[in-house]
Amino acid sequence: MKSAWALQDAKNRFSEVVDKTLREGPQSVTRRGIPVVVILPARQYAEQTTPSDSFVSFFRKSPLCGVDLDISRSKDTGREVHL
Repeated sequence: MKSAWALQDAKNRFSEVVDKTLREGPQSVTRRGIPVVVILPARQYAEQTTPSDSFVSFFRKSPLCGVDLDISRSKDTGREVHL
């Protein structure tokens, strides 16, 4: 982190925190000296949270892709239960 802000300072100077985030990168906010949140540019957040592959692509790249799995359901109806 390039900068750490006490929560009260971050609240009082929020515009400055946002400007500094856009200029310099993520900003850490602390509560009682303990880091609790990080403020980062929306673009960077989107890059970190957007999956790089689709769900289908993920399974196509799986080491199990192409393995012949028997997924048929058993015809067994189970046991008889007398009540």
